[in-house]
Amino acid sequence: MKHPFVSLVDPASLPSELARPVLAIGNFDGMHLGHAELLRQSADLGARLGRPAAVLTFEPHPRAFFQPDRPLFRLTPPDLKAEAAARLGAAGMIAMTFDAKLAAVSAEDFATAWILGAFSASGIVIGPDFHFGKGRQGSPTMLADMGARAGIDVIVMPPLKRDEVVVSSSHIRSLLAGGDIATANRFLGREWLVRAIVAHGDKRGRLLGYPTANLILDGAVTLKHGIYAVRATVDGTTHDAVASFGRRPTFDDGAPRLEVHLFDFAGDLYGRTMDVAFAGYIRPELKFDGVEPLIRQMDEDSRIARKLLETA
Repeated sequence: MKHPFVSLVDPASLPSELARPVLAIGNFDGMHLGHAELLRQSADLGARLGRPAAVLTFEPHPRAFFQPDRPLFRLTPPDLKAEAAARLGAAGMIAMTFDAKLAAVSAEDFATAWILGAFSASGIVIGPDFHFGKGRQGSPTMLADMGARAGIDVIVMPPLKRDEVVVSSSHIRSLLAGGDIATANRFLGREWLVRAIVAHGDKRGRLLGYPTANLILDGAVTLKHGIYAVRATVDGTTHDAVASFGRRPTFDDGAPRLEVHLFDFAGDLYGRTMDVAFAGYIRPELKFDGVEPLIRQMDEDSRIARKLLETA
């Protein structure tokens, strides 16, 4: 019987469910196809060794720590990262707080005290660009050498390519910023997902015949402003929907907001957590000369979204 997924923050040691794990180590922002392959390799190695496979990651993302003045568009926040790790076969996720104290630990000390020490890894799987420790002095070669001396397997995965392009979180961010949902999803191996609590809005959508659930996303999200075909999940039920992300130039040109209209749905969503999976891009955000042309365009957007969702 499969044990429940274990998610830990800053553990001094690991519970029996994760004892002597095979560790897949990295930031794993996106949990894209490359990450999925890395987790598959860790699960395979764990099965051969009779040990659980676990993800070792860092929160906040190290780049956010070192460059706080450059907001980082996170593709996969910690809760969604843990859920993706569980789907991909990991037995658990260990999140270490990336702060000044951890940043000051040398690569050798980090590997000795944590990877080989507190976590007592039975095996390690990393990507080709994984660097760690103070000044990023630790490299895949260094970790492989330390693993060999400790008698454990260290697998360094080669870059994964799709369409002759390396699958990476940075490239996926650029695709989303350009509205290329289809390619981003192909690199992710799934539909890109956001999660937020439905907040009160201006209720203008009701007057237009398109009531919407309003979600405030992290300010670092650089998704292209526009109209999207999406799937919205609330309380375990998924609804086809159309969504607008942007500043609403026809009305107030305010702060970016995600507004989701669920098809064939009636009910109160305020205060509920909603997952919104992006299936396709429809058009850029536009300013309309009045309400009537806007409603006509919303009708057309909904028609396109329904059709797209039938095949996506």
